[in-house]
Amino acid sequence: MSDTLLPGRAAIAGLGATEFSKNSGRTELRLAMEATLQALGDAGIDPREVDGFCSYSVDKVPEYEVARLLGARDVKFFSQIPHGGGAACAPVMHAAMAVASGVAKTVVVYRAMNERSWYRFGSGSYGFGATPFFDNVNYGWYMPHGFHTPAAWVGMFARRYMHAYGATSEDFGRIAVAARDFAATNPAAFFHGKPITLADHQASRWICEPLHLLDCCQESDGAVAMVITSVERAADLKQKPVVIKGAAQGIATGQQSMTSFYRDDITGLPEMGLVARQLWAQSGLSPADIQTAVIYDHFTPFVLPQLEEFGFVPRGEAKDFVRAGHHARGGKLPINTHGGQLGEAYIHGMNGIAEAVRQVRGTAVNQVANARNVLVTAGTGVPTSGLILGQA
Repeated sequence: MSDTLLPGRAAIAGLGATEFSKNSGRTELRLAMEATLQALGDAGIDPREVDGFCSYSVDKVPEYEVARLLGARDVKFFSQIPHGGGAACAPVMHAAMAVASGVAKTVVVYRAMNERSWYRFGSGSYGFGATPFFDNVNYGWYMPHGFHTPAAWVGMFARRYMHAYGATSEDFGRIAVAARDFAATNPAAFFHGKPITLADHQASRWICEPLHLLDCCQESDGAVAMVITSVERAADLKQKPVVIKGAAQGIATGQQSMTSFYRDDITGLPEMGLVARQLWAQSGLSPADIQTAVIYDHFTPFVLPQLEEFGFVPRGEAKDFVRAGHHARGGKLPINTHGGQLGEAYIHGMNGIAEAVRQVRGTAVNQVANARNVLVTAGTGVPTSGLILGQA
């Protein structure tokens, strides 16, 4: 175990989630409150005890309003991490740091979205011209050349990866098929009961070559929340503690937001490699110690280099890993057993952390046997983050 302050000091003690849909019929604030109250009830903690909050950007639910509606008294810690899905694991990291340092005792992390019924991330029309901040101006260098959508930005990286390592569209499809297989047996998944075949994937329409429709995550409504407290306190609460064994963020050389095309090599994800090195060092674990993983699957091509950055396979060999089915049900490293963002819902990665919690607790619908340690990754193409969650 690392000699740094963070690992093993904090635990996830409560978990809550709404249903996942394409039209929730409620405000995002209402969704956040439903998930938060459920998480606190799951832990057996009075809402008035909450003294910290953490979420991440592209979130329209302010922590002060959640605090007011909960009846929280003295909130001593609050943060919001930038970079959307790349921040997915970071609120848990920040909450764990707050608990480990004594800044706060009971921290709620949450994500609430009406991304399907209220707005569309993949629309390609973002009003950047009216808001000329740095990030938006940066995209101005790409959009005139057709790079309007996340699928287009990822497509550039995917094509280079295919050229360098011989990966194919079918390999990306194997990621989608396995995710939908897990979703099909998960009653909480939007695509429950709706598996797909590789032929279905190949027949789905092009979004931006080499990405088919079924290479792209959903747009979803819903919310997820968790309660983080000390390991000692969590041991006395209602649920089995899920210990935060490692938590990290990463920005690597040449990093831009979804458009790091000017690096010497764009076949890897060096920021995820930075996260991986920190997680292994903090936890004292290695790839062989991970029983299942939640790999951020907003787009299937980026799953492959993530497996490589974490050392599950050598560089360029993730295609062989998925061809062998090691990532699928019954494989040696089942990934996204909830169905992922491709099959369950796209709650910007927070629903993936929830699945990791369930796997460690032993309560997942698609439970992996003896899941002692679970890896979770956040969004790729942007500054990112990751977690290792495990048994005490």
